[in-house]
Amino acid sequence: MHKILSALVLLVATTAGAQTPDENRFEKVVLTQGLNEPLEMAILPDERVLLIERHGLIKLYEPTLKKISVIATIPVSTKYNPDAKGVQAEAEDGLLGLTLDPAFATNGWIYLYYSPTGKTPVNVVARYKMTGNKIDLASKKVILEVPVQRDECCHTGGSMDWDAQGNLYLSTGDNTSPRASDGYAPIDERAGRTPFDAQRSSANTNDLRGKVLRIHPEPAGTYTIPEGNLFAKGTELTKPEIYTMGHRNPYRIAVDKHSGYLFWGDVGPDAGKDSTGLGPTAEDEFNIAKAPGNFGWPYFVGDNKAYWDFDFETKKSGEQFVADKPVNNSPNNTGLKELPPAQKATIWYTPGSSNRFPLLGSGGRSAMAGPMYHAGDFKNARRAFPAYYDNKWFIYEWMRDWIIVVTLNDKGNYSRMERFLPNLKLDHPIDMAFGPNGDLYLLEYGQGWFMGNPESKLVRIEYNGGNRKPVVVASASTSAGAIPLQVTFSSEGTKDYDNDTLRYEWKITNAQGAPVATLTEANASFAFKVPGNYKVKLKVTDTKGLSAAKEFAISAGNEPPVVSLSLAGSNQSFFFPNQKIAYEVKVSDKEDGSLDDKRIAASSVRITANYQDGEGSPQPAGHQEAPVTFMAGKSLMARSDCKACHFENKKSIGPAFFDVATKYKPTADNINLLSSKVIKGGSGVWGDVAMAPHPDIGLPEAKQIVQYILSLSSVKKPEPTLPVKGEVTVKIPEGVDPTKGVYRMSASYKDKGFNGVKAIASEQTITLRSPTILFGNADEASPNIMRFKMGDSNLLIVTAPNTYASFKKIDMTGVKNLYFAVTAPVEQLNSMGGIIEVHTGSADGPLIGQTEFIQPSNEPIAMMSKSMPVPHRVAVNSSGMNDLFFVFKNDKATGALYIPLSVTFSAE
Repeated sequence: MHKILSALVLLVATTAGAQTPDENRFEKVVLTQGLNEPLEMAILPDERVLLIERHGLIKLYEPTLKKISVIATIPVSTKYNPDAKGVQAEAEDGLLGLTLDPAFATNGWIYLYYSPTGKTPVNVVARYKMTGNKIDLASKKVILEVPVQRDECCHTGGSMDWDAQGNLYLSTGDNTSPRASDGYAPIDERAGRTPFDAQRSSANTNDLRGKVLRIHPEPAGTYTIPEGNLFAKGTELTKPEIYTMGHRNPYRIAVDKHSGYLFWGDVGPDAGKDSTGLGPTAEDEFNIAKAPGNFGWPYFVGDNKAYWDFDFETKKSGEQFVADKPVNNSPNNTGLKELPPAQKATIWYTPGSSNRFPLLGSGGRSAMAGPMYHAGDFKNARRAFPAYYDNKWFIYEWMRDWIIVVTLNDKGNYSRMERFLPNLKLDHPIDMAFGPNGDLYLLEYGQGWFMGNPESKLVRIEYNGGNRKPVVVASASTSAGAIPLQVTFSSEGTKDYDNDTLRYEWKITNAQGAPVATLTEANASFAFKVPGNYKVKLKVTDTKGLSAAKEFAISAGNEPPVVSLSLAGSNQSFFFPNQKIAYEVKVSDKEDGSLDDKRIAASSVRITANYQDGEGSPQPAGHQEAPVTFMAGKSLMARSDCKACHFENKKSIGPAFFDVATKYKPTADNINLLSSKVIKGGSGVWGDVAMAPHPDIGLPEAKQIVQYILSLSSVKKPEPTLPVKGEVTVKIPEGVDPTKGVYRMSASYKDKGFNGVKAIASEQTITLRSPTILFGNADEASPNIMRFKMGDSNLLIVTAPNTYASFKKIDMTGVKNLYFAVTAPVEQLNSMGGIIEVHTGSADGPLIGQTEFIQPSNEPIAMMSKSMPVPHRVAVNSSGMNDLFFVFKNDKATGALYIPLSVTFSAE
């Protein structure tokens, strides 16, 4: 028992001391959206926002006009150099970085980091003059050049920031392809393989790539070297611009002007597992440099986990690299051989869950460093963040779509972390900055790689430390009907977080926007006597004058049709594979007639019945109105980071799911192959870009995701409609686990419209659940029963006798036997065994059956699966709708009985 409890403990980091500000005090305001690969931004002193897009556009958002416009275009290279066939591919190059001069208010200087067009492979920092809303392209001064290679992609860096002394910091990536090293250290020293050797960039003291550089720009367009960089000016085989080295892709940096600390997130490699002779599982890093240093790449990752000196020619491994004395012996190295000692990361994490930093989650990784927040910098700001965030570091994740606030101790070392606005929805945040008014600005790149995403946007997160707007909820008793149409309006659920007295105003307008009526009750009613389409708007105002509103539509003059779908003599809770279901549909419409009087043709009623792989959100049994259809695989995929690299019907950095479904038939071998790739990662099938591993996804869940993707090849045309009365046989697709899905029957009819009012459709659906249900999903359980989660399933541990779990409204029609899957492990739980009684109505209601004694065994705890032993059978003689209570008994037990996994309702 102790082992189970310890395995179930989830360590959650919390912030001690002051109370976290209410999340409802923050509002996400979308300023503009539909951008084309936005990368960085700068907030001007007057709150205008300058932002860049990778393909070379510079845009300006003007808050007074609430509009964005293109103010300049920089010609940039965004492709690989062509190969022998003249083919170009999308690279990471382009317009990459943007920052304002510290004295921008007086000199108007902006700095851009970009990849100029032309044959010379170089990235540059260039300064331009901005006056008003215009950038003078003729004022260009190239401050710094960073030689790169464009034969292979990857890892550009490009982020810029300033310290209090006016020194400019620039991040540069290792400019090294990871595609030939299986996600481990790219240290290929073979002749002609320099694009695959990060020892010639990140680990090279005489190269500007894989670094954070620090220079001091001068008014004439030159720069000087500030004191205190990693290598003193004039040191042989070194570049004096280097402040920190040993980086893979320090994509976003921030400099704290108070402490002088440099912060960055380093986007890590792709290896899905530890491998002796190669190196560790891939890790991303969040780092703090209080002084210049070497941070280890490509010899170390995370907290100095070492790679092996692998020989790509012989395929043999040498010794592991030593963090205290790293040595660069690559023939591609033009710098020092003996490097500064490697520094450990501050925060590090793999694709899987982190025991040390559990709030980071799991999945794909792209670490981004945001700013330190100092309340003293915003004393006169209109919407300054609360003092709670004073001296805290904001970090964020491009792939995982979260923002986390990190607290450092008085020595600048990691202390703790907490999620910032856990319910905030993000679409791949790629830049972050505080504006003069105290607002937190975010650039969201959008879900797809190398494309303009409609969900990409510039947003502002505003904090409200004072009075808050009311939260408005508005509803109507009906949305459509024949005239006269009496409608009751309700504001139930409306609230004010400040407990202000609220004033209500319902405004009704017609299709032309003309006023029809104004009502001032919290809950009001109105009779619509003239046919037409109307809008109803509820405006709620608090005592301080702040207001919010909700609006909905009412259609008067056309009564919605009534659709009835009934199952004759069939079970209303469960489907039984290969058994028939008798059904009948009836339709009537006040204006159109009915099926019975034949004024409505049977052919105009759409009726479908099909098995769907997955329950999605919990669905009540029986009759429902227009449910949302979910599939388990699609739901799991939506909760993962799959859409960061894939779309259903168009290519992103990974293939379209439709293309995958076309390439692979849904055979057991292909499902196993692709499920393994989801978990372990892979590359080489759809190009050189590696798919990140997902070790936290179990094999059953990976299979559900793959089955959903492969099912897309058959999504071509609508399902055929059934007759209005008949029978259907429940068919389960081959290779699908029927315990995971639902069977849905749906009937719908769209009327012809009336009185000039648009047509209305009505639908009724019956959802039949799998006859195998998990006890962990019970509607109710005794308080002293332990609920826990294993994989993606909820389970129970019966820790005491005479306890129960119940399921409400279970139809027993046609059910002849119950089969229980139960495990009673001795070693893990010290199980004492027992019986399960089945009662109706209550735990002491009529007994309809019981199991034999469930003996303890040494079988390990397992999920319900096809490999379970033969379940315990209970013959029952009951019918109709019942609340079922499963009572767990062993009068001699003094501890845990067993773990009831599932019960299967069988018609055989």
